[in-house]
Amino acid sequence: MIEFNPDGSLKVPSNITKFNEENKQKLRNQLCIKVKKELVSFTSPKKCVLHITLSEAITDQRFIDTIYNYFKESTQTPTKITKINNKEIDIEIGTHFRRCTECNNLIGRYREFLNGNIIEDKGSCTFEIQRRNFAYEDYF
Repeated sequence: MIEFNPDGSLKVPSNITKFNEENKQKLRNQLCIKVKKELVSFTSPKKCVLHITLSEAITDQRFIDTIYNYFKESTQTPTKITKINNKEIDIEIGTHFRRCTECNNLIGRYREFLNGNIIEDKGSCTFEIQRRNFAYEDYF
């Protein structure tokens, strides 16, 4: 059901406001990062940027560089890291056939390091992860 504010704008549902407030609290109080995926170039050669924001609780950002360097050794996609300030980092993902898969691999490495405490914002990314429900009888 759609509700409207007195000024005529759409009212944001309570579950979305609660979710956004929880994410803000995570970025203030917990060891957490926010990753926003942006598709910068829609035409060939395509290019994406991961905007990483560190939470206020993170004082040492060396893990970002370390994980990125290990990722860069095993990837075929050209990448570049840029530090904007102490709390913001951009990672540029260049064009390659496996660009989206390797981008998700990098995000997965950060997620594993932070024990799943990551906020992922899809932004303008168009990649859909194919998730299959495993059924034992389908394979054996």
